[in-house]
Amino acid sequence: MTDQVLTFIENNIGRIRLNRPKAIHALTPDMCDAINTALLAWRTDDSVTAVMIDHTEGRGFCAGGDIALIANSAKADCVEAERFFHLEYRMNHLLFVYEKPIVAFIDGIVMGGGVGISLPARYRVATERTTFAMPETGIGLFPDVGGGWYLPRLPGRVGAWLAATGARIDGADCAAIGIATHYMPSDTLDDVKARILADPASLTAILDAAAQTPPPSKLDAARPDIDRLFASNKAEEIVAALDADGGEWAAKQRATLATKSPQTIKVALRQLIEGAAQPDFASNMVMEYGLACAIIRRPDFVEGVRALIFDKDNKPQWTPATLEQVSDAMIDAIFTPLPADRQWTPLPDVAT
Repeated sequence: MTDQVLTFIENNIGRIRLNRPKAIHALTPDMCDAINTALLAWRTDDSVTAVMIDHTEGRGFCAGGDIALIANSAKADCVEAERFFHLEYRMNHLLFVYEKPIVAFIDGIVMGGGVGISLPARYRVATERTTFAMPETGIGLFPDVGGGWYLPRLPGRVGAWLAATGARIDGADCAAIGIATHYMPSDTLDDVKARILADPASLTAILDAAAQTPPPSKLDAARPDIDRLFASNKAEEIVAALDADGGEWAAKQRATLATKSPQTIKVALRQLIEGAAQPDFASNMVMEYGLACAIIRRPDFVEGVRALIFDKDNKPQWTPATLEQVSDAMIDAIFTPLPADRQWTPLPDVAT
């Protein structure tokens, strides 16, 4: 086991406390394994009535996954990277189908893997400190951990905008589009958690009573522009719409897209189309695991991690360098399903 995540039972509540503050609680394989082990044990423990997910100290809930591990593996034989994805996606799926109510307190930074561990929860509590994003196209990856399921089911074209640009939104925005079920000031969270622990049967009522009306959402104000300018599923058409608009907001989005991997912008947009058509979450994760195995073998992922995380020069050299050079055949190849014996599977005895 690991001390990077604390799993224990407190007065009928299964507690999952992310405990890797120096890395903003980014998930490691050991953390995913420990969470799966705890969740499986609590499923059949009648004394556990609900699960609470939060973090110990630090400025964020969870900043993602262990990108350094994945990138170093991608430079070698990809074995450890594939193991991590398989394990993490099993955790995402187990949380999604979990029979007992889960509440996730998404206070602070919630990105990548942090999205995957919180969005499956029945209750998702945002605060004024919440910063939510799926920034993967900036490192040559794609919005995984269930992004193909969640993002196309957000209002309008918000999911496509978040996926392509990696835009960051706040707690009020999360409440406005349904990412958060409750919004409350961060300085009330300790009291709310204490009340839940004292009276687990009243979990829903406690959250509802503590919830406050969030400030006006900046994202709501941008929705008409998002829905209009990101209306197409084709990246080149989105760029053309942004260029033709001439407005300040459109110019900012255009400049942002210019920094992202052209390949993975196209992957993300197609991922949302495919994800919207999947019959269940497990099928989506089969698709995403196949994408992950393909993407880490392409140049952009290792290069993106080098430029943004290792060397920090913020000057990735994408291959191909432009959207126009990313052919349909290249994207089709990335979306080719894995052979049956390599495909992702849920944890044994966990219903899909």
